[in-house]
Amino acid sequence: MKDNKFGGGSFLALTPPLVFIGLFFGLSVAVGDFYRVPMAPLFLAASVYAVAIMRGVPTAERISTFSRGAGSEGMMLMIWIFVMAGSFASTAKAMGSVEATVDIAVAVLPPGLLLPGFFVAACFISIAVGTSVGTIVALVPIAAGTAEATGMALPMLTAAVVGGAFFGDNLSFISDTTVVSTRTQGCRLSDKFRVNIRIVLPAAVATVILYIILGHDSTAAPEVPPLRPLLVLPYVAVLALAIAGIDVLLVLVAGNILTVVIGLLTGSCSVDSWLHSASEGIAGMAELMLISMLAGGMLEVIRKMGGINYLIGKLIRFVRGRRGAETSIALLVGLTNIFTANNTVAILSVGEMAREIAGRFGVDPRKSASLLDTFSCLVQGVLPYGAQLLMAGGLAKLNPVQILPYLYYPLLMGLCAAAAIWLGLPKMTSATTTK
Repeated sequence: MKDNKFGGGSFLALTPPLVFIGLFFGLSVAVGDFYRVPMAPLFLAASVYAVAIMRGVPTAERISTFSRGAGSEGMMLMIWIFVMAGSFASTAKAMGSVEATVDIAVAVLPPGLLLPGFFVAACFISIAVGTSVGTIVALVPIAAGTAEATGMALPMLTAAVVGGAFFGDNLSFISDTTVVSTRTQGCRLSDKFRVNIRIVLPAAVATVILYIILGHDSTAAPEVPPLRPLLVLPYVAVLALAIAGIDVLLVLVAGNILTVVIGLLTGSCSVDSWLHSASEGIAGMAELMLISMLAGGMLEVIRKMGGINYLIGKLIRFVRGRRGAETSIALLVGLTNIFTANNTVAILSVGEMAREIAGRFGVDPRKSASLLDTFSCLVQGVLPYGAQLLMAGGLAKLNPVQILPYLYYPLLMGLCAAAAIWLGLPKMTSATTTK
């Protein structure tokens, strides 16, 4: 089994996710409902299959490889975020923070603008925060509460937040995908932003218009109760700390502390009720944590078997001309993202090869960096086993698949990026690149 730069591996190494997809669609069709099929057993089956197809490796080493992916440092950080987010969402809801925030939103925004309002809010927050996960953690509980109070479709409101979160993930100067894409392609953050915003802004505008049309018949709750601004403080603090650049885990720790302090001060919770709510929130994230670990182990097996290198090696053989080069860069990062479930890792995996392709076929580094970032965010934004949709589904008590039909922004972003490749847009003058 080879693990060299862009060789080795075989198509067999890429089949575990196909097993998961086949099982999911097959069983969903069999039961007649795509929302009734739980994902954890399917990931377990795909993970067992992944370990089984590792050739020429002792069983102990196969299990060790899987466990290394399932228990990696990045995975454990994600698990901690799940734990803290579950606790914060549950305790904030129990003490009335969600309802208080929803009351203010309903009082301030006209009913027809709630849907586009959540999308725009997520766009601005994610640009400031630089992380889609942090934006989802902050806004999805409020979206869920708004859906309950107004009768709006919960999957659509959740999707509006997820779409806006990826707008900022794609463009923010402090997003890791932006940093990695610009560093691997050798261009400035500001130059990449100017090119990238011209590609995706039409998609964002179209999404806002679409949400205005879809939400214009929405009716809010007939009466707004007295506003309770103090109960909104945990959410305000979480947003402020995130915008200030504090690590998302520390932000969630602060949010949990604030819920118990304000809850005790206002009498909206006691110590034992807070602990009970926190326990329920953590338990509610258990399936997401299990799915994440199974996916992490399965994807590590794919990497070890050379699946990513095999994919890259096959794709680059068909590059012809500038348009073909840009298309190959988009396909490279998108397909790699499917098999890594992490857009930053996907960019890192193919960034060097993308730079070689761009240089050989005359693709501007700003364009190649934008394509890497945009298409990785596109795939990550619609990946039902990606951290963002798992988190959004867990916080909204939805199967991630229920959110997929309403993810308009990632799909429109992909269409705009594909059009930019086909039409050779945007037209660019020379710019200084970094070394």
